[in-house]
Amino acid sequence: PEGFRSGATHYVGNPHCKLETLRLSGCGVTEEGCASLVSALRSNPSHLRELDLSNNDLNDSGVKLLSAGLGNLHCKLESLRSVFL
Repeated sequence: PEGFRSGATHYVGNPHCKLETLRLSGCGVTEEGCASLVSALRSNPSHLRELDLSNNDLNDSGVKLLSAGLGNLHCKLESLRSVFL
């Protein structure tokens, strides 16, 4: 959904945002949502330490996008939850 993509980019990728926990369990996040999260994590240093994506349909390609994004030096994520990983 467009609202999710806009929100992910605005909050997760904003260097002034101190968001540390983001729970998106069962929110309909798909591969597109994963791409938005990765883009936000790559664009700016993030304070995000916990991300819950359980009960979403990420597919293999979404998981691969997340894996690539989490390898970024700006990413400080310590906990990722997903029943599909």
